[in-house]
Amino acid sequence: MEMQHAQGAQPLLAVRDVSVVFGGIIALNGVSFDMKQGQILGLIGPNGAGKTTLFNCLSRLYHPSKGDILMDGQSILPRNASRIAEIGIGRTFQNVALFPRLTVLDNIRIGGHCRTKSDVISDSLKLSWVRREEAALNRRVDEILTYLDLHDVAHRDVAGLPFGTQKRVELGRALAAEPKILLLDEPAGGLNHEEVHELATLIRRIRDERKMTVLLVEHHMGLVMSIADHVVALNFGKKLAEGTPAAVQSDPDVIKAYLGSKDS
Repeated sequence: MEMQHAQGAQPLLAVRDVSVVFGGIIALNGVSFDMKQGQILGLIGPNGAGKTTLFNCLSRLYHPSKGDILMDGQSILPRNASRIAEIGIGRTFQNVALFPRLTVLDNIRIGGHCRTKSDVISDSLKLSWVRREEAALNRRVDEILTYLDLHDVAHRDVAGLPFGTQKRVELGRALAAEPKILLLDEPAGGLNHEEVHELATLIRRIRDERKMTVLLVEHHMGLVMSIADHVVALNFGKKLAEGTPAAVQSDPDVIKAYLGSKDS
């Protein structure tokens, strides 16, 4: 259930009139929406609608040609992708972007390192605060391994694991940074029906138990409509519709955009 907010409260994330132009091609055209703390927001649209472009603006892989993106009222645009975790934005990738020759445990630990302050000199001196920080990270990683049922494969290299398990590892790496906003890029891609059902339950648990706000870019309409509080539909780079899952699903423009689509 979505958390309640005082009317007029500042959104956690605000996308303001964002446009992206690649070599004269308009990939996004003046897109705006708000995301409240505690929401699961689904971003949908046919192929080429601009979902991935917007997602990559949010995670700072792309820079908008126009507009702004605010988190807690502050623009995130001055930050590059490597510093986005510092302000509480974590993401997963459509095609898992893990370190295949490292273990599950080490991949998740890497996600938590953005929250540590240690450096090479401090590490070499084994300062007491570095040891405390390392112990706290170890506890966090162990808790995530339990939370995502990954303890049995913790010391196995990621490369040899099934795709569904790799997706959980990548989710674990994102959770290790303790983000305020979790950006999920096509998390249901490549999963079977049972795995998609488990994923839906897990995303709800993450929001409810870990108090995270979730933005979900997804083709699997069944997943989006079953867990999202709010849905934004894009088509040809523009916002087509916005509202509750039921309202967006029944919107004539959305139905037209998906006409003939076999998305489940």
